[in-house]
Amino acid sequence: MTVDDRFRIRDSGTAGPVPPGYTVTSTPHGVLVEAPDGGRLLYARSGPGPAPEDPPAEAPSDASSTYSSAPEQQVDMVIVDAVQRPEVIGELRRSGVIGVTTAVVAVGGDHRVRSPEEFARRARLWGALAPGDGTVMTCPPSVWPEPRPRGPHRTLVTGGARSGKSTEAELRLLAEPTVVYAATGPAADPEVDPEWAARVARHIERRPWWWRTERTTDLAGLLRRERGAVLVDCLGTWLTWVMGECGLWEEEPPRDAEERVEAAVHELLEAWRATSAYVVAVTNEVGSGVVPATRAGRLFQDHLGLLNQWAGAESEDVVLTVAGRVVELR
Repeated sequence: MTVDDRFRIRDSGTAGPVPPGYTVTSTPHGVLVEAPDGGRLLYARSGPGPAPEDPPAEAPSDASSTYSSAPEQQVDMVIVDAVQRPEVIGELRRSGVIGVTTAVVAVGGDHRVRSPEEFARRARLWGALAPGDGTVMTCPPSVWPEPRPRGPHRTLVTGGARSGKSTEAELRLLAEPTVVYAATGPAADPEVDPEWAARVARHIERRPWWWRTERTTDLAGLLRRERGAVLVDCLGTWLTWVMGECGLWEEEPPRDAEERVEAAVHELLEAWRATSAYVVAVTNEVGSGVVPATRAGRLFQDHLGLLNQWAGAESEDVVLTVAGRVVELR
């Protein structure tokens, strides 16, 4: 990137001499350029971020205070390689480098993203501009990014198995400074189920270090109390637990089993409707295959299909993932 047609910078430093009046400083977050007119531009580091310490995978509920870094001085513009490491946007918002009046510019679109339109879509989700090659920009810019979704805002991501729905949900929250990851599935015990443990480990490894994991089935309570960003993965495993607690998996379910399931679902929907958080929830698309051969399978399909309909009706955004592609359901 060229600054004022005077010198070039990259995330490792400058190329060539720095003209008088400019100050270039290497910081833990990248290369900071201060112009003669006082403008401050950061070329963000695309390598590992400056996390003080990697938190445990299952962090305690107060982990956000334990692992947060001290606020730093805000800049006017940040240039981020949003393909190599988009989560740096969230890191910089968390540290205070990106503030309300900071313009975020996403660069680096290449063969790793399937099209310029997809790169621009991701940038919008992160509150960033996605200029084309050769674009000349001012600092601060003359055109500002569209505001990213923030709470209260609900997004439902649905899709079949291995469709890319969890990846899409995580991608949407990479630029958020605080994220609670609500894991509704059973705890991973490698001795009991090594395949499930390996699956959970892969999910944990790709999350940013500052995301806080809460393993919970009390989704209604979590949605009522959280104010930042929340990722729920997923509604299908939550419903499986609810149906089990109410006895619907038994050969002769209690008479009130259906009513108890409906009550739990409606409690969740009330919290979903009233939440103050920016929530992205993953669910399973169960109606695209054959009718299940078992009673339990048909019950699950019916209940989850209705839950998806009701949650979708109360959401600002609903997207369907198919073969790694995202379809906006308007």
